[in-house]
Amino acid sequence: MDREKLEQFLCTLPLAQYAWIDPRELVFTERVRKICEQECPMYGKTWACPPAVGSVENCRERCLSYPYALVFTTLTEVSDIANLDETLSTRAPHEKITHEVVEVMRTMSDDVMALSTEACAICEHCAYPDGPCRHREKMFPCVESHGILATDIAEKYGIDFYDGNIVTWFSVIFYK
Repeated sequence: MDREKLEQFLCTLPLAQYAWIDPRELVFTERVRKICEQECPMYGKTWACPPAVGSVENCRERCLSYPYALVFTTLTEVSDIANLDETLSTRAPHEKITHEVVEVMRTMSDDVMALSTEACAICEHCAYPDGPCRHREKMFPCVESHGILATDIAEKYGIDFYDGNIVTWFSVIFYK
């Protein structure tokens, strides 16, 4: 991976922050998955969400099979951060950026895996659980779906969380 070239590209995007991280420093926990199960309306409905992504342990093994990762954030303001529907409706620009970054990274590495904010909105109706994912290479499961504690990433790597009605969207892109 040509980090210098990639950083030049990252500087052209409306990112809040980014950091190169060591996947072995990620915290994986069932507590995060429990939040998905109890609070997210997409739980059990798409290939990008639990339980379809596998157990937290399987997700951990998959993520740790990559020696390197890039994390980045974008920010969006909402009128009421407690309104999950409004908050989730603001993730499209972040997903567009994630797709752009992955596209560039795939020119530099044959093995790239992205986690982002998606419960997957690529297809109008997900094939889960009756058929395979129709767009596996374009679908980026949610960071939290893998049991990853995003607040720990922020703390370890100096990534800011903002108060009030500012949504901090995270993507983690693993690569070899």
